[in-house]
Amino acid sequence: MKIIIVGCGKVGYAIAQQLTQEKHDITVVDDEAAHLNRADSTLDVLCIHGNGASISVLMEAGAREADLVIAVTGVDETNLVCALIAKSVGAQHTIARVRNPEYRRDADMLKREIGLDMVINPDLAAAQEIARILSFPAAISVEPFAGGRIDMIGFQLHPEDTILGRSLSDFHRERVAEVLICAAQRGDEFIIPNGAFVPQLEDRLYMVGSKAELHKMLKSMGRSLQRVKDVSILGGSRISMYLSWELARAGTRVHVVEQDHDKCLRLSQDLPGAMIIEGDGTDIDLLEQEGIADADVVICLTDDDRLNLMLALIAKHLGAKKTIVRVSRIEYGDLMEKVGVDIVLSTRLLSASEVLAFARRGGVVSVSLLEGAKAEAVEVIVQDGAPVAGKRLMDVRLPKECLVCAYVRDGEAYIPNGQSVLMAGDRIILFIQTEYSKKVMKYFKGRE
Repeated sequence: MKIIIVGCGKVGYAIAQQLTQEKHDITVVDDEAAHLNRADSTLDVLCIHGNGASISVLMEAGAREADLVIAVTGVDETNLVCALIAKSVGAQHTIARVRNPEYRRDADMLKREIGLDMVINPDLAAAQEIARILSFPAAISVEPFAGGRIDMIGFQLHPEDTILGRSLSDFHRERVAEVLICAAQRGDEFIIPNGAFVPQLEDRLYMVGSKAELHKMLKSMGRSLQRVKDVSILGGSRISMYLSWELARAGTRVHVVEQDHDKCLRLSQDLPGAMIIEGDGTDIDLLEQEGIADADVVICLTDDDRLNLMLALIAKHLGAKKTIVRVSRIEYGDLMEKVGVDIVLSTRLLSASEVLAFARRGGVVSVSLLEGAKAEAVEVIVQDGAPVAGKRLMDVRLPKECLVCAYVRDGEAYIPNGQSVLMAGDRIILFIQTEYSKKVMKYFKGRE
């Protein structure tokens, strides 16, 4: 595909990085020379300096022949104008990054009137991801599939987990729940386990099943399923507002600490059910007085990665049970986890995941990038004529770098085994090591 990315800041760069790995023809447009210099020196892309909302610049970038134009500058209106112009000169598809909450209600109208194919909102996506994680207190990631019928959760093993030191075949023999442990991360290595695999203490496991079965499995492992009732949010960002709205639906009590007076006033108006505290999140006396660290979870959502790390460490020092940190720089994730942060969430990867699913098409419904994009969970609809259609899984000889984790047929979800036969129209959830994704997806696509 010929793809133009307008805006090569943090989100644009992350999208370009993922798309170049899939051998697309990428052109990047930005009016910041520093952004272009970074992309030019590290990615296989064509760089054009200029305003992405300019017709002449878009034409120079090749918008007339583009299969996809992705507008992800830091200004919503620029992105919308860019998408409108690109579609009018002949671009096949357009995606725009729109973050302003006022535009959230107009998303469907924007698609209809401007011809947008997709609206991405990294802040809303991050808030929804955090809300899902809070619904599984034991999880560090939660990826929904098939309209919520299936979830994939990631969790770090604890010393008290009953699955430790036992082979998966031995553990599953007890039939405590209809779930599949589909992957393990051990250090920097991703393992797709077989029945002989024995989980170790430092492992991070990924498990697939319905919500009810996943909860049953976690309970059998000795994990607490107590609902999150109190949440403290440090930083009054857009994510904080979206997250507070999500948590209000679940009846969760929310405290938000924000230093900027004007932001506090806006938050008070937009979040009548939350307690807004005007103050410095690094002020230990304030945090102790307000009981911020006594919440079930402390979530650090300022726009500064380093400040978020400091806030999380202070919260841990004060006794916080669990901390979640939002980062824009993916490379900070491992460092934060090593110094004690429980969950690190990258808004850039969430946006890249949405764009990847659209760019792949061919039955691909969604893509979730995991662990700094080293692995991914993919939902795909089996196409007519696909190599897997009508065959037993044991006969297909799928690459060892992937695993069919679940499938949905006629609204019912199933955990497969070697005897399972996949049919055209089935929704399949795959776990794939990212570098092999293109090789794996051929098995589920029809003849072109």
